[in-house]
Amino acid sequence: MNITNIRIRKMLDDGRLRAVVSVTVDEMLAIHDVKVVQGDDRLFVAMPSRRDELGIFRDIVHPISAGARQYLENAVIEAYEERMRLIDDSSAQQNGSL
Repeated sequence: MNITNIRIRKMLDDGRLRAVVSVTVDEMLAIHDVKVVQGDDRLFVAMPSRRDELGIFRDIVHPISAGARQYLENAVIEAYEERMRLIDDSSAQQNGSL
C-alpha cells in the first residue's frame, strides 16, 4: 500500500477533533472522513465510521494490520503537522510585516 495523496479538507480548533482528511491509496482508492483527533497524550487517527442500528459507531474502512495502521497514522499526522507549520509560518510572516 502506498499513500499517494493526503488532502486536509477541514481544520478545527474547538474540541478534540483537529482535522478531517482524505487519503488516496495507490492513486486508485480514496478514503474520505479520516479524522485527526487530539488524545490525552498525542494525536491519533480515527477511521471513517457510521452509527449502526444499536447506536454503536463502526469503522467503515480500517487497516488490517498494526503495521498498516502505523503507516497510515504516521503519514496523516505528518501531513497535518506540516499544514500546521505552514499556517504558523504564514501567521508569523503576517505579524512581522505589520
